[in-house]
Amino acid sequence: MISGFVTDLIGIHAIFGGFVFGLIIPKEGQFAARLIERIEDFVSGLLLPLYFASSGLKTDVTKINGAGSWGLLALVIMAACSGKIMGTFIVAVLCKIPAREALTLGFLMNTKGLVELIVLNIGKEKKVLNDEAFAILVLMALFTTFITTPSVMTICKSDRDKLANSIPKLQEITNKDETRILACIHGPTNIPSIINFIESIRATGTLSHLKLYIMHLIELSERPSSIMLLQRLRKNGIPLINHLYGGGGGGGGKFYDQVLDDISFKNECLLGLVTVRNKTAVSPLLTMHEDICQMVQKKGVRMIILPFHKQWRGINGNEEIMENMGHGWRGVNQRVLMHAPCSVGILVNRELSGVDINIDSVKRVCILFFGGANDRVALNLGWRMAQHPKIKVTLIRFVEQEDIKSCDHKLRVSPPKFKEKELDDVTICEFRRKFEGIVEYMENVSGNTLEAVLTTGRSGYELVVVGKVGWPPSMVATDRQVEHEELGPIGDLLASPGQGIISSVLVVQEHDNKHTEDVTVSLMPQNDEDATANEPSNAV
Repeated sequence: MISGFVTDLIGIHAIFGGFVFGLIIPKEGQFAARLIERIEDFVSGLLLPLYFASSGLKTDVTKINGAGSWGLLALVIMAACSGKIMGTFIVAVLCKIPAREALTLGFLMNTKGLVELIVLNIGKEKKVLNDEAFAILVLMALFTTFITTPSVMTICKSDRDKLANSIPKLQEITNKDETRILACIHGPTNIPSIINFIESIRATGTLSHLKLYIMHLIELSERPSSIMLLQRLRKNGIPLINHLYGGGGGGGGKFYDQVLDDISFKNECLLGLVTVRNKTAVSPLLTMHEDICQMVQKKGVRMIILPFHKQWRGINGNEEIMENMGHGWRGVNQRVLMHAPCSVGILVNRELSGVDINIDSVKRVCILFFGGANDRVALNLGWRMAQHPKIKVTLIRFVEQEDIKSCDHKLRVSPPKFKEKELDDVTICEFRRKFEGIVEYMENVSGNTLEAVLTTGRSGYELVVVGKVGWPPSMVATDRQVEHEELGPIGDLLASPGQGIISSVLVVQEHDNKHTEDVTVSLMPQNDEDATANEPSNAV
């Protein structure tokens, strides 16, 4: 403010005083970040809104009068948009940027901001612009700013849908394909549970190779000091790690480096045949799901693993200690579930955090199967776990009395759509045939579903896997109020404290792409010779 006053006193516009003051501030060191942190609330919260308000009060739209003035407004808008958009588009294409991305960049560059408004106000004060020209240019700036978001969303939408439809589902992967999983973490406390989960589904000699992307999620606020801190600490594409975890000689930095070493296969006996890549997403919580989904689309990820927004810290007597990471992180999970172009799993971790993980002991995993697409994805994970030599898998299927069937059937494919119950029967029977004598299989026909689920959670399993929403809905319908809808009724029950549940929980949601060539799978008795003779060639 003093700089602005001095420049105004000597006959130069006050805005140049503030501009020169910004130029002389050294960018190295912590002084600039601390200075911005002190003054940004005053500038952004008071001065900036007042400046925009004063500019609006100076704008007299009634000065745009007659066909000539409105035609001039249209001409100015056309010239401004075509100049910025086409100019950026042509240069971007010459730099070999794809046409869709080049057009998007053109619309983003076309956005007008504070500098344009400052120039217009100076021009009006110096009598360079009359009231009509000032109003036309202000409306042009508003129009070009307002069209940016819908234009960019429209351009990118079809591209996102195309990428989403090209990503196969987890259960569609063959042994020759590479299974790609994106595991998101908030910090070092999430890493042991991720390592344990990946170890349980890692590739063996008969399964597809596993490629793991670890994405470190870092919240970026819109405060200029936060952005400046990010720019100052960014090194080799991995920002803020030393700062957040006590780098520079602190124990936290060494701990994080140790964890990264474990993930990067310096301890090969831990993860086996898994390729790991480390990524970092630094963005506001409201848009963080976009970074995650873009990563999925770019890398062809089949499944996302998200940490639950409440972290387990231990047990104090009979009470579980849970640390809530905040409603913002819960919102990130919810938006990922809504927009992800692949399957998503939310991991509720009840393991004490630590780097040393014992993989020599046998781990017990339980899969709860109610039916439906989500539970079939959970069973697909169980397919991988069952082939791990140190994983003991138990499959519990919740059925109604009339739904109990034997597996002495062959499978017949018939159009036009899947019937959920028949497809569930087919999936279960194939799973039981594959792992007969290896996987413990139980059927629960009890009328009290909730009590059976609670009993399972208290039975000492290291991990319980369940689909987000069981099918049919009548089997999982309860009078209990669901606290976390993103977990579904069964997942929410298993994640709730105070129930004596000691197992970690993985809640899986299948990506809901619409199938254009779905078929019906039906069961056919083995001794039906006529049916066998007429069996179609594409039976599975």
